[in-house]
Amino acid sequence: MILLRQGFGGFKLFIVNMVFKKYWLVVKNTFQETLVYRLNLIMWRVRTVLQLLTMYFLWLAVLPKGQIIAGYNQSLMLTYILGTSLLSSIVISSRIQSIGDEINRGDLSNYLLKPFNYFFYWFSKDIGDKAMNIIFSIVELSILFYLLKPPFFVQKDLSFLGLSLLAAIFGLFLYFFFNFLIGLLGFWSPDVWAPRFIFTIILSFFAGGIFPLDILPKQIFSFLQFLPFPYLLYFPLKIYLGKISMQETYFGFLMLFIWIFLLYLIVKFAWERGLKIYTAEGR
Repeated sequence: MILLRQGFGGFKLFIVNMVFKKYWLVVKNTFQETLVYRLNLIMWRVRTVLQLLTMYFLWLAVLPKGQIIAGYNQSLMLTYILGTSLLSSIVISSRIQSIGDEINRGDLSNYLLKPFNYFFYWFSKDIGDKAMNIIFSIVELSILFYLLKPPFFVQKDLSFLGLSLLAAIFGLFLYFFFNFLIGLLGFWSPDVWAPRFIFTIILSFFAGGIFPLDILPKQIFSFLQFLPFPYLLYFPLKIYLGKISMQETYFGFLMLFIWIFLLYLIVKFAWERGLKIYTAEGR
């Protein structure tokens, strides 16, 4: 009766609230599910901290105070390395690696019969996982800052901070489409682990997770700028450091939009084609 009094607008609002609540529950459940497997979570975080410390002390030794490499002094370089840890928890952390296995086991049928969008379901799980990783990353970095007292560069220009955050959000969508597409390979191959492993290796280098990409030879760096990988980590961090011109910033956002749109179309095409050959084998 309330919906009838409110008319069609009230009905639309009701539907939007129900849909939002449904996917919000997926986010909450994913967050809680992560805490169930505590040992896995602890070992994952220990591995992340050890990787971060390895890169930190490596660059601390390679770039002593007062020296500059490719325009980076010690403060900027260590800020970049520490920033990759926090940014990775926002952009690169993901739960989508299960999609290929679900397709191969035939479990995808369970989702197709339920009243929700499979894409939004996994995006919601991603958000829940990222929330957990962000919390742990902030705690870990706070402890490391207290113990190591690194020469951290603090960006005070709000325009750089805002653009850096915006680039990270777009990078989040870019990485989601990449991961989703790899998961959809399960429609055509029983082995999804190998392509994902290769993708992870390529990503760790070409996204700028090890060092800023612009210290590479100019020809190689110029080529990388047309690939999607630098816009996951390198581009947002470069904006934060303020070491980028407005022309490069506009070009970077343009490439982000182009790659997000292209990957969306590819994912949509692969999903529609995959459903046509899906036989729920294994159930």
